[in-house]
Amino acid sequence: MPQNLLPLLGRRLSVSSLPGSHSLSRGLLSRVKPPAHAAVSGRGSDPSEPPPTDTHSQLPHTQTHTPEQEAEIITVATGLDVDTETPSGTTVSSCMVNFSDPEGYIDSSDDPPLPDGTFLHCTYTVTVYTGYGVELVNLSEGEQLSIRGVDEQGSLLVLANHTLLVEGQVIRSPTNTLSVYYRSALEGNMGIFQLHYQIFRLSCSLPKRPHFGEVSVLDLLPGGTARFHCHMGYHLQGEPLITCLNASLPVWSAKEPTCRALCGGTVKNATVGRVLSPSPHHGPNATQDRSCSWSLEAPKDQRLHLHLERLSLGPTDRLVLWSGLDAGSVVLFDSGRSGQIPFEGVISEGPAVRIQFITDQPNHNTGFNIRYEAFERGHCYEPYLQNGNFTTSDPLYGVGAVVQFTCDPGHSLEQGPPVIECISARDPYWNDTEPLCKAQCGGDLTGPGGVILSPNWPEWYGEGEDCSWRIHVGEDKRVLLDVQLLNISDSDMLTITDGDEVTTRILGRYVGGSSPFKLSSTTPDLTVTFHSDPAGLVFGKGEGFIINYIEVSRNDSCPDLPEIQNGWKTTSHVALVRGARITYQCDPGYDLVGRETLTCQLDLSWSSQPPFCEKIMYCSDPGHVEHATRSLSDPKLLVGTNIQYSCNPGYVLQGGATITCYGREPGTPVWTSRLPHCARECQKHRLRDNGYQILSKRLYLPGESLTFVCYQGYELIGEVAIKCILGNPSFWSGPLPLCRGETCRISLLLAEATAGTTLDGGNIALAIFILVLLLSVLLGGAYVYVTRCRYHSNLRLPLIYPHPYRQITVETEFDNPLYETGGDTREYEVSI
Repeated sequence: MPQNLLPLLGRRLSVSSLPGSHSLSRGLLSRVKPPAHAAVSGRGSDPSEPPPTDTHSQLPHTQTHTPEQEAEIITVATGLDVDTETPSGTTVSSCMVNFSDPEGYIDSSDDPPLPDGTFLHCTYTVTVYTGYGVELVNLSEGEQLSIRGVDEQGSLLVLANHTLLVEGQVIRSPTNTLSVYYRSALEGNMGIFQLHYQIFRLSCSLPKRPHFGEVSVLDLLPGGTARFHCHMGYHLQGEPLITCLNASLPVWSAKEPTCRALCGGTVKNATVGRVLSPSPHHGPNATQDRSCSWSLEAPKDQRLHLHLERLSLGPTDRLVLWSGLDAGSVVLFDSGRSGQIPFEGVISEGPAVRIQFITDQPNHNTGFNIRYEAFERGHCYEPYLQNGNFTTSDPLYGVGAVVQFTCDPGHSLEQGPPVIECISARDPYWNDTEPLCKAQCGGDLTGPGGVILSPNWPEWYGEGEDCSWRIHVGEDKRVLLDVQLLNISDSDMLTITDGDEVTTRILGRYVGGSSPFKLSSTTPDLTVTFHSDPAGLVFGKGEGFIINYIEVSRNDSCPDLPEIQNGWKTTSHVALVRGARITYQCDPGYDLVGRETLTCQLDLSWSSQPPFCEKIMYCSDPGHVEHATRSLSDPKLLVGTNIQYSCNPGYVLQGGATITCYGREPGTPVWTSRLPHCARECQKHRLRDNGYQILSKRLYLPGESLTFVCYQGYELIGEVAIKCILGNPSFWSGPLPLCRGETCRISLLLAEATAGTTLDGGNIALAIFILVLLLSVLLGGAYVYVTRCRYHSNLRLPLIYPHPYRQITVETEFDNPLYETGGDTREYEVSI
């Protein structure tokens, strides 16, 4: 193994995962690659710019099969590598760690640092099943990482870099490949990063809704389906049902279909339907569909009613309607002949109708919409009103039936009366044509609410449109606009102004598309102006716009905001005028989610949505213990998490080894006990001879005491007990005592007093004094022995005679000769 890789074994570079995962400590030596010595000059280092190589060739790929599931396993790699400038004489060390569990952690630390001139490159590989991706959660701050995925074409896709990556950020790759690029600093120190990974189900993207059609999605996960259908008159081009396929990147089984109006066709047993001018082609096929013919055949003994919903023909376009399929059939309508357009519709003489359309070049701006309906003889046909509704007095539409029409909001009745009646018993027909409901191009709006639609909505708006809607409400009211849809061309413009013609202030100008938004006026008048480019055919057109408006009460302040549950709010002003601030705070045990302070803006709207209080279900990190390691049951430190501490060799733990995150109501979760600490143990002490120590142990913690006792006949010299004092290292409060015999004490004292002295004058005098003192002690001891220990001694002196009852105890009471003789009644004189 290369010598420069040996320090990696002590760097605490670790990979922890769920049970069953590969441990770096078990197989680091087998996975460490030989170092590559490099002397390269080039670009400056940037961890956000990985080397421009093929990701699939750079990352390993494996395939395995399980007995129960014959599923392909896709390798998702987290590669730490950066193409950077490497000074000459440096060493690049590489390592590789593999994972196979669905969830785990990738951790690193910078203790101790790498040797000088050494750089570390590592690749962490996660293997998951087909149809699953890898989700990374960043658990640390300050790392210099660049996380990239792979798009559908296999190109690298930046998901996050060191300028965007923050603690707690969740990163998902659009495919099953996710790469994290990292390189240690030039100084040899490795940055700290901690990532939590877990699998998630990959899904197909939401299929697009076709123009002039609808889509219904059952599920976006593999196996889910999406079903398409077109509006009346349009035909589906493609598969009506597509399925999400399980793959490394789930995809739909086919492309989304489109809805087109076809050029010509035949309809048998026609009852209700629509014939539309053909949808234009683009590119080299733009000149197709110049002449189209449709044949409609109703059931036997029925006739067809054709209603011209839209007729906008070019100067060279021609539309012809025949009552029959033969060449000599009666012409019901011919646009090439001068005459009035029958917007009330035409009725066939028999069950068949033929439609012929001729044009130079089909486009969205010219064409026709014809709605047909079959009806029986003796009845009027069923009316139809696009963008509106109607009521009838007779659902069979017999003679005398009355129908009343109304339009949807934003539309107005045109080309017909609001009420029609079925007349003529011989050959029933409506006394007038059905009206049309069209979205107007401008107008004066004075109601308390309404809707503004782009011209000709829901169809395409035309080129060169200049529309102006003037909204006026009560003098004490204001106008609130709710723009629900805005999708126009970049060459078109929508302008919203506040005030009347005298005092006008532009609230906004908009081109292209925009997300929904709201605007308020400061006066009772508001104007919406729309202009479409006359050359819209060249630059394209958008879908249009939908704008709702309502009148609101006049107010010069922002609306009051509601209280929040499990918290409270404070306001900077009594009135919520412009510039006023509302500050939210949460009760103990809750975290504020959202902006803490909201400001009333110039348009009388709040700067953001109100926040809410979320119950705190985690404890704060208690920290590390010096000279110890810890293991966590949950890195998020949720309630119930256990942290276990263990001291390094040579240290002993003081306090509980395990602390638990405990949830309390009310309040913030807390740890069940204080942090322990690790202290060096005191060395074991024991008496050498003639004694012993009480409660002998192998290790003694700081604060514990050691008590000594001498054998009988020996005297303890020194402290009876010594205490272990906390320190680095810990130490005993005093030296070990000694046990010495009492008969040797006098000679010992004499020897100690006279040993090593010189016979100078001062020392001689000291020696004589000690001898005299010892002699006095000996004489005094002899006298005490004779007078106190020997009862019949004749040398007793009254001055030191002890009290006769002083030493009598319960145990010695019956040792008195008075009780033993039984007849001796000798009396004692006692002086008190």
